[in-house]
Amino acid sequence: MNRHSDWSSTIQQRLQRQQQQQRQRQLHAYAVAGEGLLRDQASGQTLINFSGNDYLGLSQHPQLLAALAGNNGNNHENTVGSGASRLVTGTRPEHAALEQALAELFERDAALCFSSGFVANLSILQALVRRHDVLLLDKLSHASLIDGGQLADGNLLRYRHGDVNDCREQLQHSSKTGLRVIASDGVFSMAGDQAPVRALVALAKAEQALLIIDDAHGIGVLGDQGLGLLQQEGLDQDAIPLLIGTFGKSFGLAGAFVTGTQTLIDYLRNVCRGLIYSTAPPPPLVQAQLTALKLLQTESWRRNKLHTNIAWFVEQASRAGVPLLPSSSAIQPLLLGDNQRALLAQETLRQQGLLVVAIRPPTVPEGTARLRITLSALHSEQQLRQLLDALAKLELSA
Repeated sequence: MNRHSDWSSTIQQRLQRQQQQQRQRQLHAYAVAGEGLLRDQASGQTLINFSGNDYLGLSQHPQLLAALAGNNGNNHENTVGSGASRLVTGTRPEHAALEQALAELFERDAALCFSSGFVANLSILQALVRRHDVLLLDKLSHASLIDGGQLADGNLLRYRHGDVNDCREQLQHSSKTGLRVIASDGVFSMAGDQAPVRALVALAKAEQALLIIDDAHGIGVLGDQGLGLLQQEGLDQDAIPLLIGTFGKSFGLAGAFVTGTQTLIDYLRNVCRGLIYSTAPPPPLVQAQLTALKLLQTESWRRNKLHTNIAWFVEQASRAGVPLLPSSSAIQPLLLGDNQRALLAQETLRQQGLLVVAIRPPTVPEGTARLRITLSALHSEQQLRQLLDALAKLELSA
């Protein structure tokens, strides 16, 4: 007799467990309905978007739309797709121009572009961390860093969130025969706080470890020119040899990049499976990415407006007794703890025309479900006030 469950029953049971734990997710289709506004295609409801990562509001920029449509004077050689991977025939003039522009903008030797931030982190860590090597990750690292570390052949260690002493102790007790790598988010995506990068730099130098920072949520937001946490802290390529960024947040597009020393970029170009075995990003998208780099430099008013919104919202939330987690970034979480409470708060806000998505485990640790509020340069003070008034009326006590 066959003792194995039929596959359909097994999957159904797993899905039921998701439902019982209030972890089931649904996809909602949204259409842009104006600056900072989305329309739910199913219900027709227009919502103020406080859950996206379009921090500078560039996703609706007419120059990016024109670049994607090929209406900016570049016809992309009459090609939509690149037609091959980067190391075959997929590298086009746009790719080369973008990587050169990134290296110059971030004042690094070279750059390499990927189809997404998840692919970049996954393949970079797999390429660097091999047998007998050690990788140390912050406990709250993004899923892409965690998965990359788990798929790599080396020894993966996790240190307490933001705790450089714990990182040091684990590093000093680890093998010293192979490469040792420390990797961390710059700005943590679900908490909005910043990594202690200066202390990590000092530790990496003392222990001769390679330090990698994924600044997906810092680039575009932090620093005098919007170049991220490393610019804010005055840290150069010598301090942090590999910097990972994304076009899917502040740049309003999709895709990712890594910048660093020439040796590291040359190595990654030759061994990163996510680059070697993936079709190159389409030239129109790359042209839009180039355009976004220029807009970051020429439209600083967007970053100034975002910081004005952040400062106003944090101050007013404190006055109203809304207990946000400490964060100076565009990510302003409200910790609720219980999944049901977070879902109820999400629905209550939605009924008032406010889109604030509840974040639940496993995206965040068990017992730390939250509303992940994100601010944008597109938000008006009236919209922020509407959100704050609604938050102040929520039942926030356990």
